[in-house]
Amino acid sequence: MTAPTPLTLDWFNKAPADVALAALDGLYEHSPWIVAVALDRRPYASLAQLKHAFVEIVRDGGRDRQLALVRAHPELAGKAMVEKSLTAESTGEQKKAGLTDCTPEEMAHIARLNRAYVDKFGFPFVLAVRGPRGTGLHRSEIIATVERRIGNHPDFELAENLRNIHRIAEIRLNDKFGVSPDIGNQVWDWQERLATHSDPGYAENGQLTVTYLTDAHRACAQRIAHWMRDDCGFDDVSIDAVGNVVGIYHGTDRSAKRLLTGSHYDTVRNGGKYDGRLGIFTAMACVRELHRAGKRLPYDFEVVGFAEEEGQRYKATFLGSGALVGQFDPAWLDQQDADGITMRSAMEHAGLCIPDIPKLKRDPSRYQGFIELHIEQGPVLTELGLPLGVVTSINGSVRYFGEVQGMASHAGTTPMGTRRDAATAVAELSLFLEKRAGSVPNLVGTMGIMTVPNGSTNVVPGRCQFTLDIRATTNDVRDACAADVLAELKAICERRGLSYKIDETMRAAAAPSAPPWQQRWEHAVEATGLPVFRMPSGAGHDAMKLHEAMPQAMLFVRGENSGISHNPLESTTSDDMQLGVEAFMHVLNELAQH
Repeated sequence: MTAPTPLTLDWFNKAPADVALAALDGLYEHSPWIVAVALDRRPYASLAQLKHAFVEIVRDGGRDRQLALVRAHPELAGKAMVEKSLTAESTGEQKKAGLTDCTPEEMAHIARLNRAYVDKFGFPFVLAVRGPRGTGLHRSEIIATVERRIGNHPDFELAENLRNIHRIAEIRLNDKFGVSPDIGNQVWDWQERLATHSDPGYAENGQLTVTYLTDAHRACAQRIAHWMRDDCGFDDVSIDAVGNVVGIYHGTDRSAKRLLTGSHYDTVRNGGKYDGRLGIFTAMACVRELHRAGKRLPYDFEVVGFAEEEGQRYKATFLGSGALVGQFDPAWLDQQDADGITMRSAMEHAGLCIPDIPKLKRDPSRYQGFIELHIEQGPVLTELGLPLGVVTSINGSVRYFGEVQGMASHAGTTPMGTRRDAATAVAELSLFLEKRAGSVPNLVGTMGIMTVPNGSTNVVPGRCQFTLDIRATTNDVRDACAADVLAELKAICERRGLSYKIDETMRAAAAPSAPPWQQRWEHAVEATGLPVFRMPSGAGHDAMKLHEAMPQAMLFVRGENSGISHNPLESTTSDDMQLGVEAFMHVLNELAQH
């Protein structure tokens, strides 16, 4: 039997084992045993299912086989590349990444890194050099990755190498089957383009920061609105009174209840490209495909790019989604940012109509529910080798902004016993928070900001500002921790002769997924051929606010780099995003049939 070009899954499921094995030769570098085991598990319903089978086979193969698999890979820009003894697959991949064009200085630097890496770990550094989009990383990115990863723990590096090996195999498998994640690539491209807009002070350093109603933020809103209207075919597109970008794709029955989705397009400072934005663009990609096919759903589909979720510029959060459930607090308008600009002034400068904000509240009786797709922002899915995870609930959270006041004094002349040091009081509180949160399962506490305003090396801090972020799977556990931390703050300040003030800036109740909607996500994951994995979310999401008005459920997409988020390393692949779009489309179609 001759293998077709490209391969098909139907052929692979039916082909003699030796023929199928030969057809996938080179998929895993010098390790045909992985495919051989996978052949015994046929048939496969999808390529995603086959790819996950490879992950399970390597995971169950044991450490010796895993190490042998890693050691079967060549060094980057190493001796094998120079001598042209790489496999055809590795040759093409290293060439596409530009490693064959390294300068002598770059080659020497890579050689030093390779030696240092092998000396530390005992196996070569492995990286999927074709990258998360499959088009190739630049050699500068590759060098930076080696430099970063060489500081990791050996067990972590073995796991990271295996993850990269599976990514290499995924791309090679796509090539053999003539498959391209075109929709995932489109979502990737939108995110890359949107990431060109960043706030001053960060843009110059190549960092992504988009805070509420800055020029970069407003440029993002305009860009999303343009793509919704001109690229995707939304019928109605607008920017509302708080800066949300709202797109509506009309259904055949305008009186039917709408489906609502969305996520946020603002970012944390020096953050990643996918947090929030992935959920917007995945939904937009679904509308784009529906519009191109000339297809209408039986209900209106409303996609909202929420203007603010992160609470970075002002001491308020969920401004965008909160407005949709009638929870915009007018007192927020008088808050000032770090430059003294009030929210009211920022909104007026952006041309937003503040009196219209109450009109943004949605009538829950007109909506079926709210669904949100989001990058996981954690390591669970990537450690399991799963592209998708179904969210069972979102942790409840509470945030505070506080300030301790003491007495600024000369660092050289003020005795230690008489100091009224505001910063050490906050430091003491941070250690209490760490111990208290660590004493209870599924409870976390973070003091993400500790700032001495106008601090100086030779001055005892007279003021220290700080934030508190406390999260738990239940409201009771969260609130018990918050009460203990606030009591400790009071005790510390009384003992040290200090004063303090603290304001609650955000409170979000735990938000369990509505069972029928969670089940729709589960059906969607099953349709991709992947196993259903259920998990809670430790991060906050816009779905938490919509949960207060209508049923909601979420789907997670796996992140790269051990799932890191709120970080420039935040990433995912076009293939995983493609699966996210397919799952989202499955939910839309399932709703259309009922």
